[in-house]
Amino acid sequence: MSLSPFHLAIPVYDLNAARAFYNDVFGLSEGRSSDHWVDFNFFGHQLVIHEHPKTPGQEEVHTNPVDGHNVPVPHFGVVLGWDEWEALAERLKARDTDFVIEPYVRFKGEVGEQATMFLLDPCGNALEFKAFKDMSQLFAK
Repeated sequence: MSLSPFHLAIPVYDLNAARAFYNDVFGLSEGRSSDHWVDFNFFGHQLVIHEHPKTPGQEEVHTNPVDGHNVPVPHFGVVLGWDEWEALAERLKARDTDFVIEPYVRFKGEVGEQATMFLLDPCGNALEFKAFKDMSQLFAK
């Protein structure tokens, strides 16, 4: 499967804290930047953090029930390879990350078996990282 990189711009009310988070927690490399925004290489995709006053969604996280967990909405993230996901989960746990949903495996042994975890950036933007045991099941029903 060949994918084109996506571009996603998100609001952050503390540019310095968000910049440090994406640099330090994930080790993302920076691209272009200004005093008000920063581009990151987000696992091969372009993520831009833009300085912006706090949004209602950043003040109070809305959730929907999914698989016995309260999944934050909206959220974004990336689907990683299984080994890459496991390494990221271990790195985040070693950093004492405050997860919204701790790393776990859904549908174990079933069609669509996937690993997932959720966390917030310092400005309340929800991120999900997931991986599929069988990547061909990404869009399976």
